[in-house]
Amino acid sequence: MLSNDISVILPELLLAVFAMASLMIGVWSKKQEAVSNLILWATAIIFVVFGAWIGLSPEGTSTAFNGAFVNDGFARFSKVVMLWGGASMMVLSRDYLLKNDLLKYEYPALITLAMVGMMMMVSAGDLMALYMGLELQSLSLYVIAAFRRDSLRSTEAGLKYFVLGALSSGLLLYGASLVYGYTGTTSFTAISSVVTLEGVSLGLLFGLVFLATGMAFKVSAAPFHMWTPDVYEGSPTPVTGFFATAPKVAAAAMFARVLFDAFGEAVSDWQQILVFLSIASMFLGSIAAIGQKNIKRLMAYSSIAHMGFALMGLAAGTEEGAQSLLIYLAIYVTMNVGVFAFILNMERDGRPILSIDSLGMYSRVAPGRALALAILMFSLAGIPPLVGFFGKFYVLSAAVDAGLIWLAVAGVIASVIGAYYYLRIIFLMYFGEQTEGLNGTMPAAHWVFLGGAAAAMVLGVYNLFGVESIAGIAAATLIH
Repeated sequence: MLSNDISVILPELLLAVFAMASLMIGVWSKKQEAVSNLILWATAIIFVVFGAWIGLSPEGTSTAFNGAFVNDGFARFSKVVMLWGGASMMVLSRDYLLKNDLLKYEYPALITLAMVGMMMMVSAGDLMALYMGLELQSLSLYVIAAFRRDSLRSTEAGLKYFVLGALSSGLLLYGASLVYGYTGTTSFTAISSVVTLEGVSLGLLFGLVFLATGMAFKVSAAPFHMWTPDVYEGSPTPVTGFFATAPKVAAAAMFARVLFDAFGEAVSDWQQILVFLSIASMFLGSIAAIGQKNIKRLMAYSSIAHMGFALMGLAAGTEEGAQSLLIYLAIYVTMNVGVFAFILNMERDGRPILSIDSLGMYSRVAPGRALALAILMFSLAGIPPLVGFFGKFYVLSAAVDAGLIWLAVAGVIASVIGAYYYLRIIFLMYFGEQTEGLNGTMPAAHWVFLGGAAAAMVLGVYNLFGVESIAGIAAATLIH
């Protein structure tokens, strides 16, 4: 029995062992910088290899520890996106960390531990397992947000993230305790059985609301988004890039897992919560980003708006909605990896410049980079025929098919508002006032990710690289 359980959780187990081994090697080694560099590259390679291993593993659903851990197509899809997104940001972060004397062995070790927590979150089949994964991820992320110890802003970001994250964990735990109190179990399948037989009582509904609130914090959905702009701005840029990719997928997939696995028979009860979160996030993110001067804060509000669109797919409460959520997350991570490859190289005379105004007439300085960023901005805005448009199209059509036509209309309006700040960046690069702009060079690895993400937004129009059908199979395993 135990050997079966271990075979199901083997990737998570091996990653945890690797994280602890890299910590020990880092502590005992004399050549800190060389070893830290080696651990960083090893972590990135292991993420890629594990992503391929999980993605190519046999189809089907298997469980471990009496259903507390679920390995199905939905979890595997989410894990592949998280691992490859994390590997990309790991490679992109190396030059920044070296330049700012931040390349420490703790950085890849903490990200590996966060990744183990995220993988646990998307595979949780029990409220206890979910909380364990969530806290492992959160505690690691609090530390790397404050990783730049000589920076007041980084320390402030870590502290804000910790305080608000602890509040959200408390809300989630309180919700979990209410759910346990009214159903007598923490297992998702058992909760689902109680809901099917007895319906949703008032107490259970309160538990569901608190659970949703705690998870909305983690996914940075409005009105529980308040930590996001400050943490994005204050954290070191590679950390911000990581926050914008893998943890977003983990939080959204965890949301879907809880709602469909435990409360799949109570769609009408949680649909209205998600509709509110979706509309609030789309409009707040789209409107608040307009006045931003700092590109990291702009990306923070952009992420809030995009999570609103992702939650629209989830609000549909259907298999098509779950599929659209997965497609949206995969496209969103790809776009963000490309954008942060650019942001990491926004420099003047070796100093990082994060002001959007510094992009004035950037197309004359580096036409190739400007074109790649322009493609990514068009895609983030959801302008056809780029792949970003199809991400929005899938969630909008899922909402329409589920009868939420007014939600889809609200999404289109929010998308039009949000297009302004993406198009403003393109306008500045090609038609803006020439300022004392950027003059930093771009390492080859960053060029590959920036150009690759931009190319994917154009070439993926043909068949989305097969993501649509893979996401469809993954969503079918969640909604059974």
